[in-house]
Amino acid sequence: MKLILTEKPSVAKNIADALNIKTKKDGYFEGNGYIITWAFGHLLELYDAKDYDPKMKTWRMEYFPFIPSKFQYKVKGDFGAKKQLQIIRQLIQRPDIEMIISACDYDREGQLIGDTIIYRMKPAKPVFRMLQNEWTQEEVLKGLRNLIPNTNLRPLLDAGICRQWADWVIGINLTSVTTLKYQKGSGSALNIGRVLLPTLKIIYDRDKEIENFVPENYFKLEATFQTCDGGMYEGTYHEKGEEKFKDRQTLEQIRQSLADPQARKARIIDKTVERKKEYPPYLFNLTNLQGYITGKYKGWTSDKVLKVAQSLYEKKYITYPRTASVVLEESLEDKAKKVLETLKKGLPYEEEIVFAKKKRVFDNSKVESHSAIIPTYVKPSSLSKDEAIVYDAIKNRFIMQFMPLAEHEETKIVTKMEHADVHGIFITKGRVQLVEGWRKVENIESKDTILPNVSLHEEVEIVDHELTSHVTKPPKHHTEKTLLKVMETCGKGIGSGEQESEEIMANVLSGFSIGTPATRAETIKKLKTVGYITTKNKYLMCTELGRRLVETFPVKELFDLEFTGRLEKTLADIEKQKFHRDRFLQFIFDFTKKAVHIIQQEEEIILNKVEKKTFEPLGKCPLCGNPVIEGQKGFGCSNWKSGCKFVIWKNDKFFASMKKKPTKTMVKQLLKNGKVLVKGLTSKKGNKFDAILRYEKHPDQDLFSWKMEFPDAHKG
Repeated sequence: MKLILTEKPSVAKNIADALNIKTKKDGYFEGNGYIITWAFGHLLELYDAKDYDPKMKTWRMEYFPFIPSKFQYKVKGDFGAKKQLQIIRQLIQRPDIEMIISACDYDREGQLIGDTIIYRMKPAKPVFRMLQNEWTQEEVLKGLRNLIPNTNLRPLLDAGICRQWADWVIGINLTSVTTLKYQKGSGSALNIGRVLLPTLKIIYDRDKEIENFVPENYFKLEATFQTCDGGMYEGTYHEKGEEKFKDRQTLEQIRQSLADPQARKARIIDKTVERKKEYPPYLFNLTNLQGYITGKYKGWTSDKVLKVAQSLYEKKYITYPRTASVVLEESLEDKAKKVLETLKKGLPYEEEIVFAKKKRVFDNSKVESHSAIIPTYVKPSSLSKDEAIVYDAIKNRFIMQFMPLAEHEETKIVTKMEHADVHGIFITKGRVQLVEGWRKVENIESKDTILPNVSLHEEVEIVDHELTSHVTKPPKHHTEKTLLKVMETCGKGIGSGEQESEEIMANVLSGFSIGTPATRAETIKKLKTVGYITTKNKYLMCTELGRRLVETFPVKELFDLEFTGRLEKTLADIEKQKFHRDRFLQFIFDFTKKAVHIIQQEEEIILNKVEKKTFEPLGKCPLCGNPVIEGQKGFGCSNWKSGCKFVIWKNDKFFASMKKKPTKTMVKQLLKNGKVLVKGLTSKKGNKFDAILRYEKHPDQDLFSWKMEFPDAHKG
């Protein structure tokens, strides 16, 4: 009998289905020579500081730096984790179990989750590793045929441990001393993290760039030309390679020359026509997928994209999403061909989709542990609206790779006035899409600029001209899409467009980044949660607290993209056995001690003064006479701490059944008069009506229920 441990119950179910196991017991599946059990992510977590030493329950500056001599793990606090861990222990100890197979996600976190659970049980049985990129039946059976000893993955575990311990040490120590120094008595902590602060600094720097931006005026001269057969085209004036002029007077003089009716003639001195090929954008890695979805659809965050992609992965519809690669391993050619044949059936451009081995798609040199995200051969039967958005994006991007290249024609016309005082030239550019190719997949339209057919040296005539004024614009605030790109590349090569440069891809694949594909979305989410950044429409901006933290916090290395990028690269090097884990951890411990000492020497100031909330009394509580106030979830008695139970919930089911919610005005009226007229209620049949509502107490208990009467003879 073989015991398989997965990271989540849904994955255990996928493996059970692949092995045709139908019997499900409490906490595991069993049948056909296998037992499959699961974790719920991390069942174990690192000790808190107070678990090592009870005095650490209270934060005092002199207790830090605090670095345990030996890191220890404890069972997560919830009952479900304790119960599942006990089931796993019993299964490992079963005498009929010959081997243990870890089938947790093939990444640092997955290795850490599996190993901390399995080796805590001190198994006397061999442990193997199952390395999966997708959970289709075919791949599961293949994975079980190609198990490797779990000890081979020790470098991956070391990288996972280093990441976890480093973040614990930096987080516990610097969050504690920073809060003590800059938030004394304010009641709120200042979160400090290895990935959190450089991400905050990226947003801060862009905010400052916009704040310090000084707009400048510039001018352009546009002219309209007519050919001898009546064709029209427009050109922009260029002189010495410039088309934007700071000095209006320069262009004004030229404009006056153009206005001379005796000097309307011009000649075409150059014409080039170039046919250009357009390659489809690369396959998605997680960062590009998050950027694409958050940029295209309102209300999406990178965290939401990851969650939806993870759901599609666990349902066997896509391959592993937490990848940095934009190409596939060459060994996946046959699989990709099979997927393509499945997906293209019935598409209007099916005949144009042709599988081919392409270097832009299959390239081992540009793949780390995981290939790019692609669909599997399992076609979804039904998807939620959100799942369909993410799945279709991945499917379409995959299909695009095997469509014909798009092609367009670029025309450039250079026109020279015959007037002696006009020294510059007018440049005109046109673009015509010739072959749609892969653009058909998502109906990507190109804006054609069609020019009249003209010949070199042809004479034309100027018929109109306009001098226009413009103002330089500041850069835009970061969106999640642009922020993710900076995090992925540590700011290198930003602005190079869709096509990845070799240098950028090398940096990404070597691990030189802020965070990993798996953690960046969580970092952005946490920055919002702790109040360092806020969002306006799709733009990210620092809050006042975030700004003050950047300007005050003295350990500047933690804001430095290069420093953070090197740390992440070192973790990647530990995976590849190019760097030893003990050296990395010692560096982190030394850095933390030094950082704590620097903060301890700083002057005490309060970064974020928390003002006490004042609550508007809405009326007297019918139970105890104390003021009723508005809370986050309802309108309740302010004496609730002493046990008063009067409350009107904002999601009250009685109101919800009539498509309404209680409001502050309604509650005021109710408390004042004992009743309230509510207009625009909706009956079960969909009819609108008005009603008088009372909130009456039950005779024998402190519970209330709604009573309804009609002002006229309204009936719903």
